[in-house]
Amino acid sequence: MPTQRPNTVRHRTSLFHDAVAIVEQDYATELSLDDIARRVASSRRQLQRAYAEIGHTTFREHLTRVRMERAAELLARRGLTVREVAHRVGYRQPAQFAKAFRRHQGLAPSAFRSGGHDAHGGLARAA
Repeated sequence: MPTQRPNTVRHRTSLFHDAVAIVEQDYATELSLDDIARRVASSRRQLQRAYAEIGHTTFREHLTRVRMERAAELLARRGLTVREVAHRVGYRQPAQFAKAFRRHQGLAPSAFRSGGHDAHGGLARAA
């Protein structure tokens, strides 16, 4: 693979960081790669390249990771039902959320909560 020009790398790095900021802020909304590309004034393909080359991920994987991290934080607080957590992190269907959470964390949201896990997926230490 040829070495990329510095301007290309700078541009893709900027696109990636702008996209990350949008996902961090709006993860609970209906986000798509096309939406983000429009918001960062880029093409879908350029944004895909930025995710692949700079972030070493895809848009969908990044969005899911952010949503699952926020879900783990919300579940650790224990103030919300699994259904409420699902809605707060952008899932309309609790079953779809539970499946994604299980795939990401290795256990169901209810088991994660009752198992005493901390917000980062590890076991919480007793004080």
